[in-house]
Amino acid sequence: MITQEQLKETAERRDALARYLDIDSKRIEVEEEELRTHVPDFWEHPKEAQAQMKKIKDLQAWIDGYEDVADAVEELTIAFEFVKDGEMEEQELDAIYASVIDKIERLELRNMLRREEDKLGVVLKINSGAGGTESQDWAQMLMRMYLRWCEAHGYKTSIANLLEGDEAGIKSCTINVEGDFAYGYLKSENGVHRLVRVSPYNAQGKRMTSFASVFVTPLVDDTIEVRVDPALLSWDTFRSGGAGGQNVNKVESGVRLRYQFTDPYTGEKEEILIENTETRDQPKNKENAMRQLRSILYDKELQHRLQEQAKIEAGKMKIEWGSQIRSYVFDDRRVKDHRTGHQTSDVGGVMDGDLDGFIKAYLMEFAATDQQ
Repeated sequence: MITQEQLKETAERRDALARYLDIDSKRIEVEEEELRTHVPDFWEHPKEAQAQMKKIKDLQAWIDGYEDVADAVEELTIAFEFVKDGEMEEQELDAIYASVIDKIERLELRNMLRREEDKLGVVLKINSGAGGTESQDWAQMLMRMYLRWCEAHGYKTSIANLLEGDEAGIKSCTINVEGDFAYGYLKSENGVHRLVRVSPYNAQGKRMTSFASVFVTPLVDDTIEVRVDPALLSWDTFRSGGAGGQNVNKVESGVRLRYQFTDPYTGEKEEILIENTETRDQPKNKENAMRQLRSILYDKELQHRLQEQAKIEAGKMKIEWGSQIRSYVFDDRRVKDHRTGHQTSDVGGVMDGDLDGFIKAYLMEFAATDQQ
């Protein structure tokens, strides 16, 4: 059974959230912003109107989240009295307490995501490392892990591009993740992931080490202005390969976008290459490829800003082989994040998408400096 001190702590954390989130001001702001939607010509400018409605929705989400916590704390307080009076079992009270703590921690964690880009969706790309079939299998396992995490958190996902392995697994994939704060949470996954296991592809049953890299960039929406020079664009079309029925190999629905980018800060030139085979509709694939390009250009500007924050970057590992952010050691039943020290023995749970402990540890350690 929980103690009086634990009950008091939940109320204190609730009150602290009200201050951190400035809930009273947000309620006033919602009323003011809703008044702007009442003007007669509001919907005559759809893009501005949608941005305004999203602004209200975002504000209301914070209020709803806080009220959910406040209601849960109130329910816990009442349940605590019921147990004292013998009208409720202690196990039921403990279950309510666990639920309250979960709600509080989720809102506290979300409160750490204050950067402009944190609220956006994600373009998540996985590349297998050296090692052939073994690393390609590992890349596919990571793809499944992230898809399961997204599913559990209610995010919409779509496979923008998938290059299958020669014998098993995948060589690379690009996943679009849509939903509030997807980037804020998944930015912790950016880096090299290392797998150690007895390989099912090795006849001698040797213990093998495989690598795969995960690149996470914000998925920009229509509210964010990103300049794309049409003169630097070129397109190719091709027949999509892999599974998908007979038609997928007969119609040139796949698109390949090339963009000749010059870094405005360093003058370095590079060709950005994007392939999209998400649908059998070529115009739709072009639209999706352009969205990915805008996301990449936005991320390049974002990375420039981050590089100027030397304090932050000094504590982060670069994305390169030999500097993995996390190790998954199947035989020892251990998954460890090398940046935060957070680890778990629940390897199966992690591979089924239970990444919240790692994400929380990362944000607890790095979110405070990220706000600077």
